[in-house]
Amino acid sequence: MNDVIRDIVIIGTGSAGLTAGIYAARANLKPLILEGLQPGGQLTITTDVENYPGFSDVVQGPWLMDQMKAQALNVGAEIINELVISVDFSDKLKIIKCDSGKIIKTKSVIICTGAQARWLGIESEKKFNGKGVSACATCDGFFYRNKNVAVIGGGNTAVEEALYLSNICEKVILVHRREILRAEKILQDRVFSRKNIDFLWNYVVDDFVGDDKGLNSLNLSSTKNTSKKSINVDGAFVAIGHIPSTECFTNQILLDDEGYIEVKEKGSTLTNIDGVFAAGDCVDKIYRQAITAAGMGCMAALDAEKWLQET
Repeated sequence: MNDVIRDIVIIGTGSAGLTAGIYAARANLKPLILEGLQPGGQLTITTDVENYPGFSDVVQGPWLMDQMKAQALNVGAEIINELVISVDFSDKLKIIKCDSGKIIKTKSVIICTGAQARWLGIESEKKFNGKGVSACATCDGFFYRNKNVAVIGGGNTAVEEALYLSNICEKVILVHRREILRAEKILQDRVFSRKNIDFLWNYVVDDFVGDDKGLNSLNLSSTKNTSKKSINVDGAFVAIGHIPSTECFTNQILLDDEGYIEVKEKGSTLTNIDGVFAAGDCVDKIYRQAITAAGMGCMAALDAEKWLQET
C-alpha cells in the first residue's frame, strides 16, 4: 500500500464519499476510500429515511448506506478501515497519514468527512454524557421507552429527534431558545400534531442535574427575562447542529470561521489546493441532506476526473 501512488483517494464513506467512489470507479480511476471514524456517515444513525429518491416506502438509514457501499465495491472501489490523522498537501503528490501508521500517496484527494454533533459546552453535559445526555435519539432513545425526555434545539435536527422520541417516550419536551422553530414546515406540522410533545419557548439549559444513577432534571434560564425553571426528565438530547470534521485539514486547505471547507466558486468542489476536492456536509452548511451530499460527491468525482486528465 505504502509503495503505491494512487490516482485518487476519497476520505469518508457517507453518501458523498461513497457516491464519489462509485463515479470514480466507473471512470476506471481505481479509487481508495478511507472509512474514518463513522463508516457510512450520519445515515447509519438514522432509522427512517423517507426523502431519498428512488424508494416508494420508508427505508432504514444503515441499510441504505450498506447498499451504497456494496455498489461502490461492485464497480471497483477499494474501501479500507483507516482514520486520517494528518495530511500534507504542499506538494504535487498528496500525503495522507493514518492512525495505523499507514502512509498513502495520491495525485488527488476528495474530502467527504462530514460533520459531527454540536454540544452546548456545559461542564455537566460531559458529566452526564452517556448517563442521560445524548446527541442521537436513534442511538439511545430505546433506553427511555415510556419515560420523559427533553430535546434541546429548534431546527430540523431537533424536530426530527423529538418526532422519533415521541414514538418511544411517554412525553417529549422541546426546549428552544426562541419562540418559533427553524425546522422545515412539514416537520413543524408533524411535531405540533403530536400530543405527547410539549414546548418550552425562550429557554436555554443552564445545567444538567442528576446523581450517580444519571440525569434527572434540567435547570433552565429564560432568554426573555431573569426567570429560571427546573424540569424533571429521564434523558436529554442535544440537537443544535453539527461541527464539520475538518480538524486534520487545518493549515492545509482553506477553511471558513466555522471550520467548513471553502471551495473556489459556487458549483465547484475544488478547494484552494489543486487536486484536492471536497463534498458533503464538511462543505455544505445550508442544505445538509443525504441527497445533496451524494450530488456533491458525484460532482467531486467528475471534477477530479477532469483535473487528472488535464494534468
